[in-house]
Amino acid sequence: MLPLFLLFTITPLVELWLLFQLSGMFGFWTTIFVVLATGALGAVLARWQGWRALHRVQTEMRQGMLPTEALGDGALILVAGVLLITPGVLTDVLGLSLLVPPLRFGIRKGIQLWLAKHVQIQTNSNWQGPREVYPEDSNVVEGRVVDARVVDSDPEGPAK
Repeated sequence: MLPLFLLFTITPLVELWLLFQLSGMFGFWTTIFVVLATGALGAVLARWQGWRALHRVQTEMRQGMLPTEALGDGALILVAGVLLITPGVLTDVLGLSLLVPPLRFGIRKGIQLWLAKHVQIQTNSNWQGPREVYPEDSNVVEGRVVDARVVDSDPEGPAK
């Protein structure tokens, strides 16, 4: 709870201080222009890279692969977009750094190492899922759907 409180109180204060400092060095309107320009540029970059990450996810899933890296990149690109639409210099720098692929790769690997060290996943391989019990004399047949598409092989249409 305390880290979130500090994040949401200290970050805006640091952002405000940085904006005042930049405004004193470069002027008010130049500072406003830089903040707006980095936000706009970051939004365009985040959208472009987000579409690329989505395409990678779809391609890897079509190939039967688990798209873990592409999903991680997509999550970091989403965080970058949120940081870039937040007004301020510090958040813009952090957001733009997440849009640089080599930096994003390093951050993703760091997160993966942290998760591997701190998160434990337990599974139960004996669980079969819920099963319905039907009487022996019922007309219930268990089965599974392989392909739900209906193919009409008769060119004249269905028989009447």
